[in-house]
Amino acid sequence: MSACESRLAAVSSEPGGRLGESCLDTLEAGGKRLRPLLVLMSARQGSAIGAGHIAAAAAVELVHMATLVHDDMLDKAELRRGRPTLVARYGPEVSAAAGDYLFASAFEILTGAGSPPAVALLAQTSLGLSRGELLQMEQTGDLNLTFDAYAERCLLKTAGLFSAACMLGAMLSGCTAKTVAALEEFGNQLGLAFQLADDILDFCDDDSQLGKRAGADLRDGTVTLPLMMAIERDVSLRESVAGALSEDEIAGICERVRLGGALEVAGLQAREHAEQAVEALAGAAHEVETGPLALIAGMSVERKA
Repeated sequence: MSACESRLAAVSSEPGGRLGESCLDTLEAGGKRLRPLLVLMSARQGSAIGAGHIAAAAAVELVHMATLVHDDMLDKAELRRGRPTLVARYGPEVSAAAGDYLFASAFEILTGAGSPPAVALLAQTSLGLSRGELLQMEQTGDLNLTFDAYAERCLLKTAGLFSAACMLGAMLSGCTAKTVAALEEFGNQLGLAFQLADDILDFCDDDSQLGKRAGADLRDGTVTLPLMMAIERDVSLRESVAGALSEDEIAGICERVRLGGALEVAGLQAREHAEQAVEALAGAAHEVETGPLALIAGMSVERKA
C-alpha cells in the first residue's frame, strides 16, 4: 500500500500547476483506499506482490478518484470528506480536467502490468460506471423506483469497481478461473453492502463523521433504498419529498426516515449482502487468504463514515 500511495502521489503531482494542485488535493483528501487494498489482498496466497499488482492497485484508485471528481461536478457538491470539493474550490473547468487526467492516467499505468485482459476488465468496468451514472440521472426524483432498478444502479456505479479490484488481484497472480469468478461475486456483494451502508449514512445527522452534509441524496433527487423503504412505511413522505426542498425540509425528512425504522430495515439488507460476500469466498479459499477479505465485508456495514 505504501508503494501504491507513492505511485498515486507521483501521478497526481506530475502535471504541475493548477491541474497538479487539484489532483493532489483530491489524493490528499484521504479515503479508505479500499479498492487498491482489495487488489493486493486478492492475490494468490504465497505469490509475490509485483509491479503489476501495484499498477493495478493504483489504477483502480485513480478511476475511483476520477468518478468522485465528476460526481461532485454533476451534483454541485460543496464538501467531500470534510473538505471543499474540487468544483467548489477550483471551478468546473479545472475540476473537469482533473477528473479526465486521473481517469486517463489509470489506463496508462495499468498497461504497465503487461496484461491486456486486465486493461480490458478495467475498461469494461469503467463503461459500467458511466452507465450507472446515466441510470442515476434518469432515475432522479423517481419515487416509483423498484428495488431491482436500484440494485442495478448500485452494481454498475459501486460494486463493479470493487469486483474488478478483486478480479485484478487474482488474475495478475495466476489464480484459476474458479477463484476469479468467486472473487467477482465477492466484490459485487461487498459493493452492494457498501453502497447500502453509504445510503443509510446519508440520513444520519452527524456531519463531523460523514465529512459532508446529511441529506445529499435528497438535495440532488437521488432515490435510495432507505427512502424507498421509508415511503413504504409512511406514504405521506412521498408528497413531502417531491419537488425542490429547503434545508429545513431536508432535515425534517431525514429525521422522519430515521425515526420510522427504515434505516434498520435497510441495514439488515446491507448485512445480508455482506454475508453473501463472505459465502462467495468459499470458492476462492483454495488459493487466496480469505480471512481478511471476510473482515472487510463485515466492517463495510458497521462503518460510521
